Amino acid sequence: MKIAYSRFKITFLFFNILIVSGLNAQKYSNEFLSIGVGARAQGMGNAVVASVSDVTAGYWNPAGLASLGEGKGLQIGAMHSEWFAGVGKFDYLGMTLPFGDTNRRLGLSLIRFGIDDIPNTLSLFEDDGTVNYDNIVSFSAADYALLASYAQRMKAKEGRDFFLGGNVKIVRRVIGSFANSWGFGIDLGAQYRIGKLKFGVTGRDITTTFNAWHVTFTDDEKDVLLATGNELPDINSLEITKPQVLLGAAYAFNINKISFSPEVNLVATTDGKRNTLVSGNPISLDPSAGMEVGYNGFLFLRAGISQFQKEQDFDGSDFVISRPSIGVGLQLYSLRLDYAYTDLGDSQNRYSHIVSLQLDLKPKKKG
Repeated sequence: MKIAYSRFKITFLFFNILIVSGLNAQKYSNEFLSIGVGARAQGMGNAVVASVSDVTAGYWNPAGLASLGEGKGLQIGAMHSEWFAGVGKFDYLGMTLPFGDTNRRLGLSLIRFGIDDIPNTLSLFEDDGTVNYDNIVSFSAADYALLASYAQRMKAKEGRDFFLGGNVKIVRRVIGSFANSWGFGIDLGAQYRIGKLKFGVTGRDITTTFNAWHVTFTDDEKDVLLATGNELPDINSLEITKPQVLLGAAYAFNINKISFSPEVNLVATTDGKRNTLVSGNPISLDPSAGMEVGYNGFLFLRAGISQFQKEQDFDGSDFVISRPSIGVGLQLYSLRLDYAYTDLGDSQNRYSHIVSLQLDLKPKKKG
């Protein structure tokens, strides 16, 4: 198990270096920002673009921050999840607070996805050819994103709500001491509600996000790479993240004390043909769906399905796999605790546990 674990980490390292080395390998640029934050969203198959109305809206649809409602003050959210059976760690911390009045809100989100303790074997051999395991050191390959959000409730007809929002984001990616990059981008979002119907749209990287990479291999490390048949990546390169559009529709209704919130989403990517349910060039479409059932605003059960992909059987026939998910949530006064379990949907049984917390700090009432 330890050998396979190390191989996965080393493979991840060189996959990242290949991305750095050329502009043609950028179909999945900044893909860590497509994983999703919040156990509620994960439990619903990430189908929350239309209904999200909490601190995680800064990630899913910044317009949703303005729909938190009156009486909501500072809201803090945090999440931890582990991917690929614990190899990758994904963490999120967010906050939102009203700005000036209840119709406008500010938000801040910090995201990290990293694989730690990757063995660096470039110095494994001494000059005389002997192996020295003491020369092995570990490093991390980590991606960071900081999102600053603004959202506002717009004027709308009676019985309707209209919200607009946007993000300015900074992306930092680091592969040990070998390479690093800075990136900048802009997201825009909107939500529109008519009674029980909710619609949402998010445009990610609408201006195209640029990551400027700098490779910093030492001369000795370059010699080892060349001696082992590897190509040296460019010292400086530019990684481009093309726009994505997320569309969502939801319907919320109650039967006595039981609430129902089904939602369907559609992600349209523009970076070329992907293995999705509807695959095209340059636009591919990836649908998802989820359902939340709540009891008395206290207990919530969730289920979802997403990431439909086409696979080929041994006999050459095609079949479709997907990523199922389930979740549960508890609202305890001003604290909400959420949990989600999701399987990547492949034959290797790789799963993830997601836990998130959300805390409301209401403003003091004026005497």
